[in-house]
Amino acid sequence: METTRQKKISRLILKDLSKIFQKESNQFIGNILVTITNVRVSPDLSVAKIYLSLFPSKTPQDSLSLLNKNKKYFRKLLGIELGSHIRIIPELIFYLDDSAEYFEEINRLIQK
Repeated sequence: METTRQKKISRLILKDLSKIFQKESNQFIGNILVTITNVRVSPDLSVAKIYLSLFPSKTPQDSLSLLNKNKKYFRKLLGIELGSHIRIIPELIFYLDDSAEYFEEINRLIQK
């Protein structure tokens, strides 16, 4: 169960990282819409797991690996944004959120 502090930090990261992705993600993965669906922060606030939805992407795993290769750059930009709010900027780990595809598959199976 997440503490209140974890929830607050998660919301801050989601808000500020969304702004960063709007400005900076084009130089890494082109014209792909990156949406942050969820952020989970570890209890010691040292690791942030960020779940992304990538659209339209023919190969979302390739786009995700490019973002993971450049996570130090995104962490630096996040540190600039959050520097006055938290002392240590958590390490970022990006994951692919496939809940939309899962929902479509379940919906397709139900309609059969």
